[in-house]
Amino acid sequence: MPCGTARQLDTLWRMESPRLVARVARMTGDVGTAEELVQDVFEQALRRWPAEGAPSNPAAWLMTAARHRAIDHLRRRALHGERGREYAVELELHDASQEGTPDMQADDDIGDDLLRLMFVACHPVLPLDSRVALTLRLLGGLTVPEIARAFLAREATISQRIVRAKQALRDARVPFEIPRHDELDERVDAVLQVIYLVFNEGYAATSGEDLLRPALCEEAMRLARVLAGLMPQAPEVHGLVALMELQASRLHARTDANGDAVLLADQDRARWDRTLILHGLSALDRAIALGGHDGVYALQASIAACHARAATVDATDWPRIAGLYARLAGITGSPVVELNRAMAESMAHGPAAALVRVDRLVEQGVLDGYAMLPAVRGDLLDRLGRAPEARIEFERAAALTRNARERRVLLDRAARCTAT
Repeated sequence: MPCGTARQLDTLWRMESPRLVARVARMTGDVGTAEELVQDVFEQALRRWPAEGAPSNPAAWLMTAARHRAIDHLRRRALHGERGREYAVELELHDASQEGTPDMQADDDIGDDLLRLMFVACHPVLPLDSRVALTLRLLGGLTVPEIARAFLAREATISQRIVRAKQALRDARVPFEIPRHDELDERVDAVLQVIYLVFNEGYAATSGEDLLRPALCEEAMRLARVLAGLMPQAPEVHGLVALMELQASRLHARTDANGDAVLLADQDRARWDRTLILHGLSALDRAIALGGHDGVYALQASIAACHARAATVDATDWPRIAGLYARLAGITGSPVVELNRAMAESMAHGPAAALVRVDRLVEQGVLDGYAMLPAVRGDLLDRLGRAPEARIEFERAAALTRNARERRVLLDRAARCTAT
């Protein structure tokens, strides 16, 4: 098979599989079956496209093939005596040949198959971690290793979690529908977590040749905006919108012409998207006005706002950022937040005290295998003039990361320490 075809289908899987799974799940009422049918369609494309050539509109080809596969599945179920709702759906869809026909439209107040799928995957019948892992797989198009990286968990654990989640939804006969408004609150936390993890994978890809996957960021922001329209009085929804828009405003400045990473201190702030910054600040004001100033996402958005408002790195209000991280750490207890807090404190008060905080995390072992821990420690050691120790930390971080662009930056830092 030509390498170009494989790369194209890999890209299409990441970009189109969420929509395909959402549409097929709406037809079959079973997210596990939907994912299997969509995978079958991609396997069909892997067999046919190298010989026949890729279609002029690959996404439309995949959607048509997925719908046909779903109809075949429904027909087989009908022949085995299951002549209920699925048979009626099959009759309705049989003659629907164009995307967007009325029978394919949503009939609830969200009107979005992707968001419907997200709420189904975040059903309370599942543990929170399972809801997030399953939705990242179905809607983010993320691989099991990428999800494991996001959770700082073993791949086998994530794989089992996803399989069990799909089976639990099937056993519970969870309907493919949007929860009533009085049920939204109990599911929204998991939905927000999913959206943010999808955004993070786009903002800093865990693996591959590219540092960024902007389409994932755009999809996450789109879903969050739809959710904000559904729940206009929910402060954390607006906090998440603010956080993602403020972070996304820096996307174009985060890489150079070769696609390599540009650190925050070296970014050309003229390339930051002022429109996104204004939208993000407005959403943050909305979250705070609704009483969400201590929300997890609103606090992170407040940190991002400090960067967005500063003309230079030196003009950044680092003491305020350190204080915000302290409040966030008190709420979440997250070691990753503690690591970020250490970096902010190093900018506000110097690297020596921050190194003590980072060394405490090393001793606790809570971030073993997390590349940013040795990366941050290396930066602090380098700033303290301890170049040989810093080089070892940067090399350790480079060995832990699975993103080629990130690895290059870390090895470059290590080489500069060696030269020093």
